Amino acid sequence: MKRTLSPGYTIGTDAYNDIPTICTRFGHKAVIVGGKRALEAAEKKILDGLRLSGLQVTGVEWYGGEASVENIHRLRALTSVQNADMIFAVGGGKAIDTGKVLAQDTNRPLFTFPTIASTCAPFTSQGILYFADGRPDHYTYSRITPNHVFIDPEIIANAPEIYLWAGIGDALSKHYESSTSARGQNLEYSDAMGVVISKMSAEPLLKHGIQAMKDCHEHKITRELEEVILSIIVATGLTANYAQFDFSTGPAHAVYSGLLIVPEVKANHHLHGELVSYGILLLLLMDKRLDEFERVYKFNRGMKLPTRLADIDVKPEHMKAVAEESVKFPDIRTYPYKITPDMIVKAMQELEEYDAKTR
Repeated sequence: MKRTLSPGYTIGTDAYNDIPTICTRFGHKAVIVGGKRALEAAEKKILDGLRLSGLQVTGVEWYGGEASVENIHRLRALTSVQNADMIFAVGGGKAIDTGKVLAQDTNRPLFTFPTIASTCAPFTSQGILYFADGRPDHYTYSRITPNHVFIDPEIIANAPEIYLWAGIGDALSKHYESSTSARGQNLEYSDAMGVVISKMSAEPLLKHGIQAMKDCHEHKITRELEEVILSIIVATGLTANYAQFDFSTGPAHAVYSGLLIVPEVKANHHLHGELVSYGILLLLLMDKRLDEFERVYKFNRGMKLPTRLADIDVKPEHMKAVAEESVKFPDIRTYPYKITPDMIVKAMQELEEYDAKTR
C-alpha cells in the first residue's frame, strides 16, 4: 500500500470563519497550543471562529519556547490536552512542530494556524525537534499531515517582517534542493509530483518577493503578498509531503545545520531561512549552475538576504569546521554526487570572491 496525505487550506482575512465547516466533524473539544506572541495575535480571531462552531476550548497552552521532546512530554501530561479531541497549533515553525508531534504522538487531528510565513511547517508531516539549548536534535518522520491549514494574511502582514524575509529564503531552497536531489533517480509517482510542484516554491518568490516585502512593511494585503505566503507555506509544504525526505532537502539545509556551530550565528539570532538562502548559493556553485546562481545572487542582493560570510557573522577561519559539520546531516545522503567538506569550502571561497567583485 502507498499513501500520500496532504492538508487543505483556507486563506483570507476571514479564514478562521471556516473553522465550523472544517473542524466540527473531528470532535467537540479543542486545545490551543502556541507561542506567546502568536496567541496574542491570533487567539481572539480563533475564539471568534470557534464560537460559530460550537466547539469547546479545553485550554490555551504555551508550547514551551522550544520544539523539544521535553515540552511535548509536558504538554501530553496536561489535562487540557488529554481532554481535547483535536489540537490547534498556532505560531511559527517551532510552535507548530511542537503541536504537530504532540498530535501525532497522541493520535489526534491537527489544525495549524500560522501567524508568520517563515517555513512550510504548517503544511508538512515532518518536524524538527531541538535540544533545550536550541541545537538541532532530530527530525520526526510521519506521513500523517495536519488536517487543515488556516492562513490569515492580515496576521502575517502585521507580524515582524523579518519572518517573511527569512521565509522567502527558506522556501526558495525547496526547488533547487528537490530538483537536484532527484536528478537521475527513478522516482515514484509521489516523489515526482513533489519535485514538479517545487517549482512553485521558487518562481512566485523570484517574481513577487521584493514587492511582497514592501507590502508587508506597509501592512497591506495584496495579491503579491498572498502568492508569496502560499509559496512559502503551501507549495513548499506540498513538495515535502509528496516527495520523500531525500528528495525534498539538500545541501542548503545541511549548510544551515553546519553554520549553527559558529557561536556568533546563534548569538546574533540569524534565522533559519536566512542561513538556508546562503546555502542555496553554495548549492548552485557546487552544481556549476552559474546562470541560475547569478539569478539567485541578484535576488538575494535585492532582498538583502546573505551573499557572503560577513552577512551571517561567519569568518573565513570557520569555513572548514562548518563544512565538516554540514556533511554529517542526512539532507545530502541522497544526491547525484557525494558532497564533501572540501567542495563546500571551495564554494564558500568562490562566493566570497564573486561577492567582492560584484559589490
